[in-house]
Amino acid sequence: MSAELSFFEKVYAVVELIPYGRVTSYGAIARYLGSGGSSRMVGWAMNASHQMLQHIPAHRVVNRNGLLTGKHHFGGEDTMKQLLESEGIVLENDQIVNFNEAFWDPSKELEL
Repeated sequence: MSAELSFFEKVYAVVELIPYGRVTSYGAIARYLGSGGSSRMVGWAMNASHQMLQHIPAHRVVNRNGLLTGKHHFGGEDTMKQLLESEGIVLENDQIVNFNEAFWDPSKELEL
């Protein structure tokens, strides 16, 4: 990834690559970008993505346990859940049931 990009732009570039019907975590993105301790910054980037003109599939980024911790940033209490369910993700109590199967790890799927 280009060094000229900001951290948020690098996060968005990774999030845009998450396949339909798959999810990843804040920490997995941070680790892929070489900033393992920056999970919270990835969360801030996901927050800021809602103001962007281009569509960032932020609904595909969840916490390390598959919990929809960012759901309140989607303009409706169930919007994130509905978006994930429309992609075939199974949820129960705002947590992904088949998290290990749905999990996409950019460090394993992408080359640096």
